[in-house]
Amino acid sequence: MDEGTSGVQNPELLVRKRRKGIYILPNLFTLAALFGGFYAVVMAMNGRFDMAAIGVFCAMVLDSLDGRIARMTNTQSAFGEQMDSLSDMVSFGAAPALIAYIWALKDLGRWGWVAAFVYCACAALRLARFNVNTGVVDKRYFQGLPSPAAAALVMGVIWLMTELGVQRGGSTLLLGWHGITWLMFAFTLYAGLTMVTNVPFYSFKDIQMKKSVPFVVIVLMALGIAVINIHPPIALFGVFVLYGLSGYVVYAWRKAKGLQTSVISTSTDEPEERGLHQ
Repeated sequence: MDEGTSGVQNPELLVRKRRKGIYILPNLFTLAALFGGFYAVVMAMNGRFDMAAIGVFCAMVLDSLDGRIARMTNTQSAFGEQMDSLSDMVSFGAAPALIAYIWALKDLGRWGWVAAFVYCACAALRLARFNVNTGVVDKRYFQGLPSPAAAALVMGVIWLMTELGVQRGGSTLLLGWHGITWLMFAFTLYAGLTMVTNVPFYSFKDIQMKKSVPFVVIVLMALGIAVINIHPPIALFGVFVLYGLSGYVVYAWRKAKGLQTSVISTSTDEPEERGLHQ
C-alpha cells in the first residue's frame, strides 16, 4: 500500500484544513464599539465631555448588537468572544474611569484616582469572572452589574451635568463644584463595586425577538422612545439609575422570600467560589 494513502497525511493539507477565518460582521460591530470607547477618551482629552458620553453610549448600543448578530448569523467564535471582552474593557472599563477622572475626580487628589482605579479594576474582574462563569450562570440574570450599565451610570452623570450647562469648575443650584466631584466619586465607586457583587441583574436574554407580542407592547415601546427623545440625558440616566438599583431590589426580595439569591446554577467548576454564592 502506498505510504501517502495509508494514514500519513501531507502536513500542508492539515494546515489548510485547520486554518480558520475571522467572521467579518460581528467583529465589525465589536471594532465599532471599541472605536466608540477610544473616541470618548479623545473627546474628553479635548474637553468635549458631552461627545465623550455619547461615544460610550454608542459603544453600548453596538456592544449589544454584536453578540445577537453572531447568534442570528451563526458566526460565533472563540476569537469573537475574546475580542468582545477586550473591547468592553476599553469602552466600559478604562474609558469611563479616565473620563471621570479628567472631568471631576482629579480635583479630589488621591481619592479621585483611587476611585477611578477601583472602577477600572472592578471592570476587569467582572469581565474575567463573566468569561469563567459563562457556563454556570443562569442566563436570565447577570452576576453583578454588567459593565455597559456601570459605564452608563458614570457617563450619565457627566452627560447630564454637561447638558444642564455645568462646566468643569462650575456648579448647579443644588451643588457647588466640590459637591459635584464627590457625587462623581460616589457614582464611580458604586458602579465599580456593584460590578463585582453577586447581586442578580436581569439580562433580558430570555426575550425572543422572533416571538409575536400584543399590539399594546408596540404602543408602549413607541411611547418609551418618545419619552426618551424629550430629553435623552435625563431619560437615559434615569433608566440606568433604576436598573443599577434593580439588582439590590431583586436580591432583597429573594432574601425575604427565602429563595436562592445566587445566579450560579452550579459551582462544581469553581469550587473556590462556592461560599460566595449562598
